[in-house]
Amino acid sequence: MNGRALVLVVDDDASLRETLSLLLSGLGHEVVTASDVASALAEAGRHDFDLVLTDLRMPRGSGLDLVAALHEASPSLPVLVLTAYGSIQTAVDAMRLGAVDYVTKPFDNADLTMRIRRALERERLRMENDYLRAATRQGVGFGAIVGHSAAIETVFGLIERVAATDSAVLVTGETGTGKEMVAREIHLRSPRSAKLLVPVHIASIPSELLESELFGHEKGAFTGATASGPGLFEVADGGTLLLDEIGEAPMHLQPKLLRVLQDGVVRRVGGTRERRVDVRLVSATNRDLKALIEEKAFRADLYYRLDVIGIRVPPLRERMEDILPLTAHFVDEFAGRLGRGPMSVSKQALRLLEAYHWPGNVRELRNAVERAVVLARGDVLETSLFDLGIVLEEKAAAASHDSEAAPDAEDAAVPLSDMVSQFERDTIFAALARAGGVKRHAAELLGLNERTFWYKLRKYGGS
Repeated sequence: MNGRALVLVVDDDASLRETLSLLLSGLGHEVVTASDVASALAEAGRHDFDLVLTDLRMPRGSGLDLVAALHEASPSLPVLVLTAYGSIQTAVDAMRLGAVDYVTKPFDNADLTMRIRRALERERLRMENDYLRAATRQGVGFGAIVGHSAAIETVFGLIERVAATDSAVLVTGETGTGKEMVAREIHLRSPRSAKLLVPVHIASIPSELLESELFGHEKGAFTGATASGPGLFEVADGGTLLLDEIGEAPMHLQPKLLRVLQDGVVRRVGGTRERRVDVRLVSATNRDLKALIEEKAFRADLYYRLDVIGIRVPPLRERMEDILPLTAHFVDEFAGRLGRGPMSVSKQALRLLEAYHWPGNVRELRNAVERAVVLARGDVLETSLFDLGIVLEEKAAAASHDSEAAPDAEDAAVPLSDMVSQFERDTIFAALARAGGVKRHAAELLGLNERTFWYKLRKYGGS
C-alpha cells in the first residue's frame, strides 16, 4: 500500500506504545494507540485501520481474543502480533486466528519495519487481486491497437510522447473507436505499468453509488455498508485510473474529482480522514465537453484539469486503410478462440467491408467479424456472413453485378496469412519511418529485440 497508512498500536506498556508510535510516524504513517483489548475494539469501531500491531499478553483481556474479533469484523485487516521469545506457540495460534505475521520482543527496528511494509503490501495486493478478479468476471481485456494509417499513426505518436509523463490525458472520439485501448497503451508504456490500470465506466454506475465506488466508504455510511471499503482511487494508487464516459459525471461529483486532481487526496463517504493517493488520471468521452460547459452541465475548471493533453481517436471511416489489418486481426482472434484452422476472406467480402460506413467504428467491425467466423461452415468468409444491414445489401447488389464480368477474380479468397504478412510488413516499415531509420529505435517501438526486427526487415525486402 502506497502512502500514509492508519495503524492501531495495542500494548499495555506505555513506553513500548511510544516507541512503536515514533517508529511508525517516522515511516510516514498515522498512529492511534490503545492499552487493552476493550479500548482497541472501541478504536476499531471508530476508525478504518490499515494495520494493527498488538501485544498478545495484556492484563485486561487476551491478545488472541482481539485478533479473533478483528478478523471476524474485518477479515482483510492485517494484524501483526508482538510476543515474547518464549511464547512463539501463542503467536502461531494468533496466526491461525487471522494474524498475518509475528515479531518477537525485544524486536529489531529494521526487521519490524520490513514486516510492517510487507503486511501493508500484502493488503495492497489483496485489493488489486480483488479488483482483477472482478474485472475478469466483467470481461475486461487487454490488447494492442491495430492499424498503420496516417490517422492512427498520429495517435501512436501522441501515446509515445505522453506515456512517460504524469500529465492528465483526455481521450476523445466516437463510440467504438478504441478510446479505452488508447488509455491502456498509455499505461503500459508508462513508468506505472507495474501497477494497475483501473477503468471506471461512469455511465454504467448509478449516480447514488458513484461517489462510494470512486472514493470508498466507511462502515455505516449508508444502508448496506456493513464494512468499510476502499474506492477505485485507492485501488489505482501508484497506477492509472481511467474515467471512461467522463461527460456523464454528475455535477455534484465534479468538485470532488477536481479536489483529487488538485490535492491528491480522497475522503471516503462517511469518513473524516483524508487519504493521499498517487494516481495518473486518463479520461475518455464521446461527448463535446465544451458544449456541456456552455449548457452548465460540466465544470470548466474540471475540464481544464482533465484536458492537459488531448488525444482524438479517429473514427474508422477516417482510417479505411486499416480495415484489412483489423479484419485480419479479428479473424485470427476468433478463429483461434473457437479452435478453427486458418481462415480467409473473399475479395468480394473485403471490398464490401471497405465500402461500408461503419457508424459503430472498430467495435462494430469486430462484432461483424466475430459473427462471420462463428457462422462460417467453411474456411472462407463470404459476403453473406457479414450482417451489416440495408447499406451493405445495396453494396452487395452492386458488387454482385460488377462481378459477373470476372467471376473468378472476384470470388477468389484472400488467405489470412497474406493479410497478416501485409499488415506486418506495413507495420515494420512504418515503425522504421517513425524511428527516422534507426533500426534499434524501431525495434523498441514494436517491442521486439533487434535480432527479430532485423530478421523481419530482411524478410520483407529491407536492409
